[in-house]
Amino acid sequence: MLRDVPLAEELTQDALVAALESWPETGVPERPGAWLMATAKRRALDQLRRAPMLARQHRMIAAALEAEQSAMPDFDSDLDDDIGDEMLRLIFTACHPVLSPEARAALALRMVCGLTTEEIARAFLQAEETVAQRIVRAKRLLSDSGLSYETPQGEERTARLPTVLEVVYLIFNEGYTAARGEDWLRPQLCEEARRLGRVLTALAPQEPEVHGLMALMELNASRNAARTGPAGEPILLMDQDRSLWDALQIRRGLEALGRASALGGDGGCYTLQAAIAACHARAPNQESTDWRALSNSMAGYRR
Repeated sequence: MLRDVPLAEELTQDALVAALESWPETGVPERPGAWLMATAKRRALDQLRRAPMLARQHRMIAAALEAEQSAMPDFDSDLDDDIGDEMLRLIFTACHPVLSPEARAALALRMVCGLTTEEIARAFLQAEETVAQRIVRAKRLLSDSGLSYETPQGEERTARLPTVLEVVYLIFNEGYTAARGEDWLRPQLCEEARRLGRVLTALAPQEPEVHGLMALMELNASRNAARTGPAGEPILLMDQDRSLWDALQIRRGLEALGRASALGGDGGCYTLQAAIAACHARAPNQESTDWRALSNSMAGYRR
């Protein structure tokens, strides 16, 4: 709502600092996201009141914020939209259609999800400098356009869904094969991506690729315990101890894949990859993998 991305980032950081200072004494509020948003809005009002009152645009924005705050003092209700998850709501908000799909995903991964430019560049298989410039241009475009940052609804939300799925997938990939650090895996990122995926399946239950992505993440994550050796070295799929694969995650992944297929999503990118992962998950060992079924899945996608 400030129409100024750098200022919004600064106020967000201020709100986080305020939380670190006050929550140890007062306790974590029931809705942390609402608390942070309320604090950031109050600081935005303070910032705008200190600005030169001759600036007409700032006066208009301050008045709009004050009107919103007085009309809806219950910030819990204000943020209680049907998405129901603060992180996912911010990802949808950052994936604005005024930006190119690549810029939307990069901006969301950097500003909302906290991935570094290096990690994002690796995800897109592009030079770090290229991605850094893309993020800077995206911030400038959003600031200069004067667009408000609101949670999309209806058809607008549906239009943003593919980019949101891409962001969630890239978060998972960074956890599945880390771009930096000594560890091969970052399990917390895998879990966060799967959590976002579960929220998305409830939000868009009729979208096959949502279930396809969920299936792909569950099936791939089911192998995490077998993907590294005692010293943290990576172990290839054909050499993994399949008794270490998580049977519950495999079952959840196969169920999600079944829902994606029932909704007609067999040709989707995520559903195809999940179908390939399912061929391995169903086989008790490397030699019994159903390569014919895998080949048929890929042939169906090519058609």
